[in-house]
Amino acid sequence: MKSIRAIVAGAIAAGFLAAGAACADPAPNQPIQPSDTKPYGDWTVRCFPVKSPSPCDMFELLANKKSGQRVMSVSIAYLPGTDKHVIQIAVPLGVMIQKGLILSSDSYTSPMLHYRRCDRGGCYVEMMIDNSAVDALGASSGSAKIRVVALGGKVFDIPFSLNGFSDAHGAMQDLSRKKTSGAAPAATPAPDATAPSPDTTPAPPPAPDGTPSVQP
Repeated sequence: MKSIRAIVAGAIAAGFLAAGAACADPAPNQPIQPSDTKPYGDWTVRCFPVKSPSPCDMFELLANKKSGQRVMSVSIAYLPGTDKHVIQIAVPLGVMIQKGLILSSDSYTSPMLHYRRCDRGGCYVEMMIDNSAVDALGASSGSAKIRVVALGGKVFDIPFSLNGFSDAHGAMQDLSRKKTSGAAPAATPAPDATAPSPDTTPAPPPAPDGTPSVQP
């Protein structure tokens, strides 16, 4: 079983790959496929054929090219009815849950973001994110990174690209407004009701004892 160190190193060498995932919670084993996708640099704007206060998202995936294992993905969705954003960050199993993760760029550093859940696919931060944070990421140059703490205390920085972030964000907002126009404004939903569902890229299985962790 690969350690988080090996997975991260392999994926960084492989580069970024775009992949599909459902923005709304699908039926079990039936992930909703996007009806519209368009790349903007290293980001992909996806819209889904579902009635939702956030019908579109912008998505980036870092994966191991050889194994197809996801190392990290970031999805940001926009809710026109409340002018708010929701973010999901997926990272591999084998992280220290209590340490959370930190998202940063050259112009923005988040507080510690708490994991909401883990499953066989990884561990997930799913939460509302301030518009100012999204704007700051759009104003950043170069790349950003996700800092995680693996079991045993080793710190890993997982870089991801901001190339195309601003264009993708603008397109996602426009499409989300068009797809929700004419609908009654929705009340601010709870994070679990609006957070994008995890992508379906294969990730390391849980440890033999069933706990959602992999020893680094």
